[in-house]
Amino acid sequence: MTTEPHGSAAEVILVVDDDPDIVRVVEVNLRLHGFDVLTAHSGAEALALLEHRRPDLAIVDLMMPGMDGLELTRRLRADPMVTALPIIVLTAKALTSDKVAGLAAGADDYVVKPFDTSELIARVRATLRRNQEAREVSPLTGLAGNTRILREIADRLKSGTDYAVCYIDIDRFKAVNDVYGFGRGDGFISALARSLRRATVAAGLPPAFLGHVGGDDFVVICHPLQLKPITERAIWDFQNASDQLYDPVDAERGYIEVVDRRGKVFEVNLVTLSIGVALSTMRVFEHPGEVVAVASEMKTKAKKVHGSYVAIDQRTDRLVLPSQREPESDAAAEAGSGA
Repeated sequence: MTTEPHGSAAEVILVVDDDPDIVRVVEVNLRLHGFDVLTAHSGAEALALLEHRRPDLAIVDLMMPGMDGLELTRRLRADPMVTALPIIVLTAKALTSDKVAGLAAGADDYVVKPFDTSELIARVRATLRRNQEAREVSPLTGLAGNTRILREIADRLKSGTDYAVCYIDIDRFKAVNDVYGFGRGDGFISALARSLRRATVAAGLPPAFLGHVGGDDFVVICHPLQLKPITERAIWDFQNASDQLYDPVDAERGYIEVVDRRGKVFEVNLVTLSIGVALSTMRVFEHPGEVVAVASEMKTKAKKVHGSYVAIDQRTDRLVLPSQREPESDAAAEAGSGA
């Protein structure tokens, strides 16, 4: 990562090791080089800490009692909120198989004990720099952005496994921003991120991917069998969470009042979700852009239905991109979930 300008927040490094002496040595050296440091002495302690703090990188010891470093790394990679977190593993074993195991679990780099602190600092800086260059991460939600989303879709295309791509946004979000301001609007976006995270984690294995396109737009990539439980739980969870973000008088009457430029007052319903879905089981996609185009098209159709709705593309004809289409027909079949 490039050098932070003077006065900006220091990057935060999470150090997880059951040996307090190693934790202390690493912490002191990181602080001397301008980093902030969080420490944990077990995998469980690290997971609990991540519920409240979001570090920029984690240094994880592989050999710990209870939850070892490999299991902790796997759990971090399966959690949408920290899936993009760069991880350096510390191992006392110099065997190639142990290094490979750490990298296969999702680590970005490794350092063999005993280690030279200058090498560790260099690897931390290099990993942060690569992470910054390779990933776009939303500063509001901490979720992976467009580059990572497209790469994830490309990986699913390459693997040949079945998948569903869900394109999600908040209906009438602009009205919330206009009435309450962007600060409150960010609260709705964060609430949706948390609802989607809980839904994807609850869906179990294989791990579902959650990304933040920007604004109130999100993408979930999952197995088709996970589609219904994820969307149903996300809609229910977000509806409950968003109700708490309105002023009590607006929540009670079920709408907000928006004043246009001419001073006319309009009643706008409370927010709901529109979700468009592209399925690999229905079509053969050749490029991530094709998948996104179909999911986006279905999201537009979902917005035409009152309430939260899931529109699933059921067409099996040859995919034609928008630039190649004749005037649009109503050939798409949709499946909905009312809220």
